[in-house]
Amino acid sequence: MKRAVKILVLVVASLLVASIGVAQSAPRYVLRADPSNQADLCNAYGLVVVEQGGMPDVVITTSPNSGDPGQLIAEVRSDPRVRGFELEHRASVTEATANSAQVPSAGSLGSLLNNLALVNFWGNPAWNAYVNQPALTQIDMPSAALPLGSGVVVAVIDTGVDPTHPALKGVLLPGYDFTRDQPGGSELADVNQSTVAVLNQSTVAVLNQSTVAILGGYATVELNQSTVAVLNQSTVAVLNGNALPAEFGHGTMVSGLIHLVAPGAQIMPLKAFSADGTGRIGDVIRAIYYAANNGANVINMSFSEDEISPEMLLAINYAIRKGVICVASVGNNASKMAVYPASAGNVTGVGSVSPAGTLSTFSNYGPDSLSLVAPGEGLITTYPGAQWAAGWGTSFSAALVSGNMAIGVARLNRIGNNPNDFADTDDAMASIASVNPYNPVTGWGVLDVQNMSRFNHNGFHFHTH
Repeated sequence: MKRAVKILVLVVASLLVASIGVAQSAPRYVLRADPSNQADLCNAYGLVVVEQGGMPDVVITTSPNSGDPGQLIAEVRSDPRVRGFELEHRASVTEATANSAQVPSAGSLGSLLNNLALVNFWGNPAWNAYVNQPALTQIDMPSAALPLGSGVVVAVIDTGVDPTHPALKGVLLPGYDFTRDQPGGSELADVNQSTVAVLNQSTVAVLNQSTVAILGGYATVELNQSTVAVLNQSTVAVLNGNALPAEFGHGTMVSGLIHLVAPGAQIMPLKAFSADGTGRIGDVIRAIYYAANNGANVINMSFSEDEISPEMLLAINYAIRKGVICVASVGNNASKMAVYPASAGNVTGVGSVSPAGTLSTFSNYGPDSLSLVAPGEGLITTYPGAQWAAGWGTSFSAALVSGNMAIGVARLNRIGNNPNDFADTDDAMASIASVNPYNPVTGWGVLDVQNMSRFNHNGFHFHTH
């Protein structure tokens, strides 16, 4: 007898959460200085250390004194003992329903959604539509006798992950919750128990174009989701009293796609965003350092900002020097604007393409941010509560590339190459994408996983700008 598959459901709704978001407070600053000078500097400028910044010379501070942050920044930066001082701007997401031209059709997934069977996916139950979705053919995903990506750790800086999801729990590392400054990284911490109970019920929902909505982020720092809402009437009725936060499930969805491509890789959930999509750059910085210092080989960053954070770039460079591959989504504003971290020189920026291989209408593009593209429309993936969801957005494109990077690292480990033995950029992109040379709209082309196994250069360079 077929088992029912719980297919969720993302809801644009008011928040009903236990502890969520970034509270209003005094401005916070990221200070970089020799540890021996930090106390004197804080005394001199009225700063109070509230958190360590992930490295001994980095601390997160606040200033109880009201006044112009710009003047304080200028004063502190002028001190020769200071290596860096910046305002910790807030990370946030605002949702907006897309216009009709941007609303995707669920019909492209065809009859696959009508098959509710669960299949064995490397020892764990998974929905057939997840394991056999069309995007895998589009990225030329090979069959394998052993799970690809074995021995590799992928850090996911996001809203956390559901640690109980049957498809993921076997590959999850403990992780860390930077929003609460405690071990963990569970998304379930951001919703109350009644909402968790709703998620865990046996609910079957079918993709229905009348319920499709695109979420678009237009804040300084945004989780690049643009995900589809999939609801049937019975589910709507139940969730009306237990509304889900706007970006709840984002980290679990991203992690599910990394696992789909690299089922042998372990996933390190680093929760730097709350389920409403808000967070702090300081938490992102701390998460990058944590990943680099705790064994991550790949870091997935499905968020973006249009304002450069020098301290975030320093953290990324630190990770790169340790041999960590950094992947970021380029955003969903249909813009050519430079965004960070995707525009950072050592980061692989990923855009989205449609099933037809054309740039998605919502995807950002252009040489300042985009390295290559991957499917980002109608991807079936994991969702909290042992559920499944469909997603549209560059966040999910980046996840596919991060999974591919895990395969590459595992392969390098097997053949004895060092990821730091860099080849040139053309060789790097030729090894993971479908075209050469670079195209200003789609970069080096669509992700091609099989190209990884065909690449025999003595060196390997994942970094792209």
